[in-house]
Amino acid sequence: MMGQQSRFLKIVALLGFVFLYAPIVSLVIFSFNESKLVTVWGGFSTKWYAELFRDPQILEAAWVSIKIALISATIAVVIGTVGSFVLIRFKKFRSKGLLSMMITAPLVMPEVIIGLSLLLLFVAMQGVIGWPGGRGMMTIIIAHSTFGAAYAAVVIQSRLVDMDLSIEEAAQDLGAKPVRVFFDVTLPVIAPALLSGWLLVFTLSLDDLVIASFVSGPGASTLPMVVFSKVRLGVSPDVNALATIIIGIVSLGIIAAALQISRSKKHGAER
Repeated sequence: MMGQQSRFLKIVALLGFVFLYAPIVSLVIFSFNESKLVTVWGGFSTKWYAELFRDPQILEAAWVSIKIALISATIAVVIGTVGSFVLIRFKKFRSKGLLSMMITAPLVMPEVIIGLSLLLLFVAMQGVIGWPGGRGMMTIIIAHSTFGAAYAAVVIQSRLVDMDLSIEEAAQDLGAKPVRVFFDVTLPVIAPALLSGWLLVFTLSLDDLVIASFVSGPGASTLPMVVFSKVRLGVSPDVNALATIIIGIVSLGIIAAALQISRSKKHGAER
């Protein structure tokens, strides 16, 4: 009976993975299609990749998205780290429950609500203090950092909860100041969580369409916004090529993060 259940679960898991990854594999294959029709195979060709790199709109949008993602992920990790330390290390203080709720709220709140609320905030700030003068990269960075900090905080909190505090206490007993303890002891221990949180926020920022559509201006179109505008007119092979490149970059990032986390765990076990 147990053997039949195990076989059934394996089949269900296999079907689930096929359902999830078959469209991605199909997209990658058809990015090398000679034909302009994305559903008809016309032979192997890499011409759509060349077409992609000759499209100034795509290149500009990609560069804007990368800059926004890099800055947003860094800010989100800093905010998430501070929030995680407050929630984990300070056991009892006023409004701890409110702070915890505020940090985790973006995880469950619809993106439409987040985008609309930030848009209203920017409009109100512009009317009161005159800033921001116009919506663009800065407003998108603020928006992505806001919801990205919640994801980073969840990842970092999980590492801080399991951290052995005796290491920090030993460093303090040896005369190290709190700042020195943080940078020399705590930071290396939680570095895998920081990297994981950074990569997660970076990916979410690159992928975001809804929130960026609310808070962006005419001069700052992100890559998802440009792709969405192209897809509305019909899927073209160069979009498949772009998606394949993004899949490759994200896959390399995930592999690098996994190797770094594995290496850190191995070094920790050896110590």
